[in-house]
Amino acid sequence: MPIRMPLDLAFFPAGSDACAMSTSRRSFLYTAAAAATAARLTHAESLGRFQDPQDGDELRIGLIGCGGRGSGAITQALSTKGATRLVAIADMFVDRLEGCLDALGENDRLTGRVNVPTEKRFVGADAFQGVMASDCDVVVIATPPHFRPSHFEAAVAAKKNIFFEKPVAVDGPGVRRVINAAEKAKQMGLSVVSGLQRHHQNGYLATMERIHKGDLGKLLFARCSWNQGGLWHAARQPQWTDMEWQLRNWLYFTWLSGDHIVEQHVHNIDVINWAMQGHPVSCRGMGGRQVRTDPKFGHIFDHHAVQFRYESGAYCFSECRQIDGCANDVSEHVYGTLGEAHMGGGWRITGENEWKFDGEKNDPYQTEHDDFFASIRAGKPLNEGRMVAESTMTAIMGRMATYSGKEIRWEDAISSDEKWGPDSYEFGPLPVDPVPMPGQKRG
Repeated sequence: MPIRMPLDLAFFPAGSDACAMSTSRRSFLYTAAAAATAARLTHAESLGRFQDPQDGDELRIGLIGCGGRGSGAITQALSTKGATRLVAIADMFVDRLEGCLDALGENDRLTGRVNVPTEKRFVGADAFQGVMASDCDVVVIATPPHFRPSHFEAAVAAKKNIFFEKPVAVDGPGVRRVINAAEKAKQMGLSVVSGLQRHHQNGYLATMERIHKGDLGKLLFARCSWNQGGLWHAARQPQWTDMEWQLRNWLYFTWLSGDHIVEQHVHNIDVINWAMQGHPVSCRGMGGRQVRTDPKFGHIFDHHAVQFRYESGAYCFSECRQIDGCANDVSEHVYGTLGEAHMGGGWRITGENEWKFDGEKNDPYQTEHDDFFASIRAGKPLNEGRMVAESTMTAIMGRMATYSGKEIRWEDAISSDEKWGPDSYEFGPLPVDPVPMPGQKRG
């Protein structure tokens, strides 16, 4: 029977808390992940990307989360080389599910690739379970970040290949669940690819290859930014409960998004971790809510600035802002004893080993799906689970520093048992947490 639960029923995520796992400072898998991804630059054909699909090669896909990113991700998944078909779909809200299907149906490029019968359209808090129980081979997870650990665990348990958006959690317990589930996926031979699309972008891959072979010399420090104006907001409707209002405006609530330093700035932070070949060992920072103060914007900050310290002694100076009328910048920069690498709007190295990327510029959002599906077809699974989990944890650690005003160590952040979010997911009253206050508020 299809799972079409009323929206006022409670939802308890599948799976229990994973036990804390120790992670060495040099256990980060950026080098391995980058090498696996970079292989497509010279060996793409060996992964089957350019082979015509054979009879019986169809990969069936289930989508969980039908918002803007979910609709985009499933379009890209269905546009990969080879036979693909959307066979199951789930969302908390029926209007988003139907809107997604309508948009896919109007896309002429996807003719014949969308076939979701009524009984495979799941609506409600536990709708993801219907997708897991379906005959899909691949699951695309694009729900709000709070739900991704439980949905990812369920997908691994169901033996699905998984594409899931970043970030993959909003707190330490969620990150640990993802790390443990990613290891299980590796043991099971499942492909796991994340929404950190820069790892599938030719310019970034070429730049990282040069950084890692020593073109910058010893790395001294880095800086990264995601500074932009404000984002969308869904005006509250009279019939919405507190829970529905927060879910439909998920980016403004830390328990759902992790704050924008986690939800958005994770892209830039991830690039610096990639360059440093490891996560930071500690950080301190500051931030606040200066302009976006209306209660309709929940309780997240509108700006953060964090100093991350790496084991080598190098620092990253990180900043993100969502305020209209200010200077915008989305970029990453790495500085060494021999030169500088600049990424964002182009890729170049200055100094003793002058270089500028002049290769093919690809669409990384499409390429990450191309690589994902090619790895499944070739039986050569990619696994980016730990990579995205540790980048997510780095951003969470930065938020813990800005919210609390304290210096935060990696070991304390990754082992923290503090959870964000309600104990149940009933559609009813849900008080908004106070705006975090440095020196007084938890991280």
